[in-house]
Amino acid sequence: MSTEGLPMTVPAEGLPARVRIHEVGARDGLQNEKTAVPTAVKAEFIRRLAGAGLTTIEATSFVHPKWVPQLADAEELFPQVKDLDATLPVLVPNQRGLDRALALGAEYVAVFASATESFAKANLNRTLEKSLAVFEPVVRHAKDEGVRVRGYVSMCFGDPWEGPVPPAQVARVCGALRDMGCDELSLGDTIGVATPGQVQALLALLNERGVPTDAIGVHFHDTYGQALANTLAALQHGVTTVDASAGGLGGCPYAKSATGNLATEDLVWMLHGLGIETGVDLGRLTATSVWMAEQLGRPSPSRTVRALSHKDQ
Repeated sequence: MSTEGLPMTVPAEGLPARVRIHEVGARDGLQNEKTAVPTAVKAEFIRRLAGAGLTTIEATSFVHPKWVPQLADAEELFPQVKDLDATLPVLVPNQRGLDRALALGAEYVAVFASATESFAKANLNRTLEKSLAVFEPVVRHAKDEGVRVRGYVSMCFGDPWEGPVPPAQVARVCGALRDMGCDELSLGDTIGVATPGQVQALLALLNERGVPTDAIGVHFHDTYGQALANTLAALQHGVTTVDASAGGLGGCPYAKSATGNLATEDLVWMLHGLGIETGVDLGRLTATSVWMAEQLGRPSPSRTVRALSHKDQ
């Protein structure tokens, strides 16, 4: 089968001209791996992602090694990649994490909030209100240092303990993060249960509550095969920042029903077919994910990676 000239470019009305992909494979994608990935492999992964044209690559997390052992090498890894021609956000769970990131010259950090009480207790080990109280001085300090801040909001569409999540509940958490000073919010469908109407309804409510679309990114998991459909719904609303993970790596260590992130290659295939610019070289990105799959000792779950790499064999 020949894929020369594919995907065929057929633009659709009402979509953005360009989308910024927020690549999370090196952090969110690897954090749940049971076997330690060598620091040199992580650094090479990030370098290859940058070489494929990705301009925002989440590098690591300055979390306590006890909670995420896979990312215990943040101090060793970040200096190896910080000079790449890419923006390298890092996750900071608290003031200590922020201090460690700032000491290494991080210019873009993220905090990780929850839209539900149950997930806040499972993931952050504190109530929703207390977790927001912890983040407030962290965000303020980061802003005082001239650092850009992203606020992740997990469980925006469904929670494994609480079921459906009311949009107003999500909007309240998003509003609190914006009031703290977060420049951007990433809406997470952590267990992959959202459908397109739900996505557009939440985005509309956030706009009504004063959160502009250009401050919103979306982060979908493909548990029920809805990630691309939900992404298209967000694009139709005007969202231009989409989180994705090279090769479809990742899940969530605190939500066992969460499967992999939206694969960056699958996203790029759709966006390029729609005539939407990404700046990403799909061939180089696919080769990077094939290489990373070899390091992990298993095939990539990305359908596009499998299709394109099979063609090359």
